[in-house]
Amino acid sequence: MTSTTGPRWTTLLEDAAAIADEYRDSGWDVVVLEPEAVTPVEDEARTGFDVRVSTAEYDLVADLIDDGPVTVTAADVYYRPPDADDGRRVALAVERDEETETAVFVPLAYDLEESRSLFETALLDEELLVHVLTDETDGWVSFSHDDPSLFLEESDIRRWDR
Repeated sequence: MTSTTGPRWTTLLEDAAAIADEYRDSGWDVVVLEPEAVTPVEDEARTGFDVRVSTAEYDLVADLIDDGPVTVTAADVYYRPPDADDGRRVALAVERDEETETAVFVPLAYDLEESRSLFETALLDEELLVHVLTDETDGWVSFSHDDPSLFLEESDIRRWDR
């Protein structure tokens, strides 16, 4: 599990809020999540990043995606390069439904070595999944990204190819 604290995390959340305001100014409905924890997961139930949020945030996303009119058809990834090569990475995934003009902002923090196996699999499969969930419910909402390299430095990928 990677900590969702610290100056880089705070800056990422500030950037998410600013980008969300731009979407709102353009008439979009926006949900900005504030994850409590981000954990790489590779098991029978799911593979990807588990993004734990509050029950209220999860219910809002589940109501939009699972029970509502929103179908995510596009995504943007805002990756922030590391300040130092400490292995910690942060990124913002913006999951979008162009038709309803709805966006869900999912900030992510992850440790490169903890996530190495996950990324190696995702790069081979050309799919990285991000699962939004809470400790209070059994379900989750998943978002798919067909270019996992957007969450990494090019040098990370080259280092693993050795």
